[in-house]
Formats: sequence, C-alpha cells, structure tokens
Amino acid sequence: MNLKEIRESGLLELYVYGSLENEELVLVVEALSKYPELKNDLEEIEMALLQHAELYAVEPHGIVKPFFLATLDYLERLKAGEIITSPPLVNKQSKISDYQQWLDRADMQVPEEMDAIHAKIIAHEPGKITALVWLRFGAPDEIHHDEYENFLIVEGSCTITVGDQEHHLKAGDYMSMPLHITHSVRITSPIPCKIILQRVAA
Repeated sequence: MNLKEIRESGLLELYVYGSLENEELVLVVEALSKYPELKNDLEEIEMALLQHAELYAVEPHGIVKPFFLATLDYLERLKAGEIITSPPLVNKQSKISDYQQWLDRADMQVPEEMDAIHAKIIAHEPGKITALVWLRFGAPDEIHHDEYENFLIVEGSCTITVGDQEHHLKAGDYMSMPLHITHSVRITSPIPCKIILQRVAA
C-alpha cells in the first residue's frame, strides 16, 4: 500500500482502537516505518477520538467508583486466601449482631480519609451481594429493576426518600427498596452512616 492508500484504508483508525488482526497490524507497522509522516496522522486520530470521548462522556453514577474499588479489593482478598462466606439475608428480623463477625474484622473498617462513599464487600454470591457501606453525605437517586436492595443501619442515621415518601432510619433499623421506584439517601447524623447493604436478584 502506498501512503494515500494506507491513509484512506481506515487501518490507522483501527490501529488506534487496537482492533487490527495480525496481518493488518503487520501492514500498519511496516507502513509506519516506511512513512514516518503517518505518526502525525496517528496523533491526529488519537486527539480526535479523545475530544469525541470528552464531548460525549457520561458521568457515572456516584456509587459506581466505590463499588468498583470494593470489587477489586474483594478479588485481591480472595486471591490472598480469604474464604468465601455466606452472610444471612438482610430482612425485618435482622439484627446488627447477626453480622458481628464481619463488623469486627480489621480489614472491614473505613479508612481515616474516606471519600463521600466507601464500600467493602463482605461476600459476592450468585444472585446476592453483601457489603458494608459508609455514606458521609448520602447517595444520589437510584432505581432498581432486577434486584432488591436491603439496608440495615449499623451506625449513624439517614433519611431515605422513596418516590415522594421519606423514611427516617437510625442504627438497628431495616429498610427494603422497592423495584422500579427512585430512591435516594441523605445522611442526618454528624458521623458517616454505616450500613449493611445487600442486593438480591429479583
């Protein structure tokens, strides 16, 4: 391929995306060696893609990052030999003491410098995830269509708004979020609200 053909082939764009098969990859690498000016083309393509990504970027939900980090932490703990456990279902009869073995663990504590939301996964089982969550200010609007979200307040207090109804919760209180209705959490205590949060497949 000559310089004009390689530029018009679309291979440079695919190269930037990392989507080339072996033969095409070799072809582009050889062209980059033969035509040094193609490096400028690659830089322009990368800049255009970056600008496009920034222009159409979607702000992730506030709970995504803390749970992503909590998942990485959980996977590292399993890799290090942690035994998988099965915490009891969070329900109306649940007591804080039912989860004491996890609450007492040294690795299940909030760091001194926590962000607005911090999470530690207790267990991830088929159809059920249980986590400890600390909320400094609250949690933004959220809605669930395929899983029930159950809260057991361990420390602090909060107001959970479900639709247009407010529910005031303190340590020891339980609440289940209904499907298909928006809910949000606002912290009402001077300390972060510590919650056992469990999501169960509907």
